[in-house]
Amino acid sequence: MFRRAENFCRSFLQLRRRQRTEMLGLIPISSPDSLKKVLQTLSGKWGDVVEDLESLQVKPMKGAMTNEVYMVEWPTKDNNLRHRKLLVRVYGEGVGDLLFNRKDEIRMFEVVSRYGHGPKLLGRFAGGRIEEFINARTLSAADLRNTEVSAFTASKLREFHSINIPGDRNVLLWDRMRNWLRQAKSLCTPEDSAEFGLDNIEAEINLLEHELHNECKQQKIGFCHNDLQYGNIMIDDDTNAITIIDYEYASYNPVAYDIANHFCEMAANYHSETPHILDYTLYPGEEERRRFIHNYLSSSGKEPKEEEIKQLLEYTEKYTLASHLLWGLWGIISGYVNKIEFDYAEYSRQRFKQFWLQKHKLLSSFSS
Repeated sequence: MFRRAENFCRSFLQLRRRQRTEMLGLIPISSPDSLKKVLQTLSGKWGDVVEDLESLQVKPMKGAMTNEVYMVEWPTKDNNLRHRKLLVRVYGEGVGDLLFNRKDEIRMFEVVSRYGHGPKLLGRFAGGRIEEFINARTLSAADLRNTEVSAFTASKLREFHSINIPGDRNVLLWDRMRNWLRQAKSLCTPEDSAEFGLDNIEAEINLLEHELHNECKQQKIGFCHNDLQYGNIMIDDDTNAITIIDYEYASYNPVAYDIANHFCEMAANYHSETPHILDYTLYPGEEERRRFIHNYLSSSGKEPKEEEIKQLLEYTEKYTLASHLLWGLWGIISGYVNKIEFDYAEYSRQRFKQFWLQKHKLLSSFSS
């Protein structure tokens, strides 16, 4: 059964009302009054929806790992069977302070929307925001292996990489990794720090940055999503239009890193009974990776040269190491500050394990 709007707003407050600690520096608590105020503003702006907020129908959306997301259906005055839909996103506690800058994310959200990507921002409230609801479905883990869907995604990703965000175009990857390492060290118990080998990670970051800078000299920098898992990709099954959503981690980075991270996400199924378990037998083989990169490069309308495909394929494989390190650190931090039910520690163990397994194979300094 759907919950009424008053209970919905109150549940937001209850969900977010956890005791704040100075160490975690949690984001402001969501208030039902601020949410109601935004909804009332939208009611006046739209004009065709009923004014009684208790008539709203609310459904939790599954699969989010950072925020809590709800679909809201709002009946219209002329026909109770017709609804306007919107999406309410409640920010995860503490995450916006430790893992990314919430103000930067909102700014990027608005810029990306102006470029015609993703949903429109409808309003903000304490601890969250309201977005346009996109009439499309979120991809499943299996969809990533569908050759047509993969081709559409590759083409859309290249378009996304060309977005021009005002400000500097500096690569954020390495600074973010070092910042997350500092955060992880500050949160971890001595036992956890020793288990994950955090005292050794900075040297690995330095080595990786040095190696990739020297080996990937012709790499292209673009506006990257940085979290292109299947839950952040939507498709309209009627038009095959792809929409990339959720830009918490978006920044300028090597495009090879963004593609590498997407490939790594093919090992995950966040809707399974064990969403934290990664199956690296599902990591795409060379033929599948080559096909994605060919589709990515050819989406410009020009057939890529074999040398271009081979080079990006090689760069992408090396950047999987950066993906493993970064999301391993993310899991450690999230395990301490995020209340969503997910075994973040085990997720981190698997990402770090893959880093160590692949390091000697992918870096020239360690090749035989």
